[in-house]
Amino acid sequence: MKPDTEDRRFATEDRLRAALAARAALVTHRDLRRDAPPQGRTWGVRRVRRVAFAALGVAAAVVAVCLLVLLPSNPRDPAPVSPAGTPGISEPSPSTPTRPVDPSAADPHVIHQP
Repeated sequence: MKPDTEDRRFATEDRLRAALAARAALVTHRDLRRDAPPQGRTWGVRRVRRVAFAALGVAAAVVAVCLLVLLPSNPRDPAPVSPAGTPGISEPSPSTPTRPVDPSAADPHVIHQP
């Protein structure tokens, strides 16, 4: 290297060392002391987030219940139908003659010959 470049490098290095030493002299033992511990409970980010999510959940539940209760049912839905009655067995009318049932007609496995 050239002697001129070395002189500049040493001059820069000396100035840098002097600046760092001056800055270090400004720091005292009070600056390095710990902060006092916090007093009481503080609201942390997690706690605030939990409270906010709980409030949103309650609000969503209230809206859902209000929509289900206050809105009318769909007008296109059919009206409710009462349940069907039990089937009754009616007696044949006396004007209709009754005839005996052919036993072969009652058995589905029997093939009728015409």
